[in-house]
Amino acid sequence: MDRFKIDSHKINYHVDRVAEWMMRSKTVYPIYVEITPSGACNHRCTFCAVDYIGYKMRFLEKDLLKNRISEMAQKGVRSIMFAGEGEPLLHKHLAEVIRHTSEAGIDASITTNAVALTEKFAREALPHTTWIKASVNAGTRDAYAEIHRTKPEDFDRVIANLKRAAEIKKEIGAPCALGAQMVLLPENASGAVTLAMLGKSIGLDYVVIKPYSQHNMSVTHEYEGMRYDDYLTMADELERLSDDRFEVVFRRHTMDKLNESNPYYTQCQATPHFWAYIMADGAVYGCSAYLEDERFNYGNINQNTFEEIWEGEKRKASADYVEHGLDITECRKNCRMDEVNRYLWDLKHPPQHVNFI
Repeated sequence: MDRFKIDSHKINYHVDRVAEWMMRSKTVYPIYVEITPSGACNHRCTFCAVDYIGYKMRFLEKDLLKNRISEMAQKGVRSIMFAGEGEPLLHKHLAEVIRHTSEAGIDASITTNAVALTEKFAREALPHTTWIKASVNAGTRDAYAEIHRTKPEDFDRVIANLKRAAEIKKEIGAPCALGAQMVLLPENASGAVTLAMLGKSIGLDYVVIKPYSQHNMSVTHEYEGMRYDDYLTMADELERLSDDRFEVVFRRHTMDKLNESNPYYTQCQATPHFWAYIMADGAVYGCSAYLEDERFNYGNINQNTFEEIWEGEKRKASADYVEHGLDITECRKNCRMDEVNRYLWDLKHPPQHVNFI
């Protein structure tokens, strides 16, 4: 089913922006921006891709962030995910920022571990949020504590928080989609069905089971080279839990791509055009796989407007590097823009006989 197209892409619904990119007639501003409101995190997950950044205790200033978001809306940004290298709900003013994002005309979403998903936050944020996805990487307390490197009680709190959020969503008629996701690992595979059943029982809209992807700069390499051939048989049992109200998205397509021997494309098309990443210190990057890599650092929202950064020389130099110098074998496999890149690559490299539609 995958009605939210989680295992695919949605750039084909932004024909105007893609046409700008194809024509190279003007600067293409991002459709989607990921923002890190908080660099701090209350967990230390075993698979964390950005462990090398160090979970620094830094937060984006509320009013400056709201000003930059208003500017982004004027420049054509259409969605913002609050997530990043820390836990976004640790930012004390995130609900206010999300409301401002929505009122500016930008779709807002959150990826969170949901430990701090309080009733107060849910009531303030749910009416202004398109979706909230909780990272819940086990189906039992003990496995959760082992993988998230926290106490088992956090599992109970997360489930209770999500259940209450689902109740509030129904009570106030909020359109926000509520989901959970599990990075499938040897330590939690036996609990995938348990988590999906639990998510369905507490009123979530979906549960995602996704593969691990090694970040090239991560400290952890415990799961590097992991393949999912032996786990594909669980897909049928998981997907049988789906119905008109609830869906399990088993990311089989993304798992299969890990086995590809040859790259689908040889050049990144999405960077630095269709998306951006803002760290908790305000630095603006073109790709989340290269955070703290100066080749992809365009500037800082604490010193410059978003327009100044996006139209600036550092981004132009990065665009030239991505087009002429970047070796994509250095890149993270199954990166966030992989499906978008496949679509854009096909547009630039069409097969024969395209007029026979």
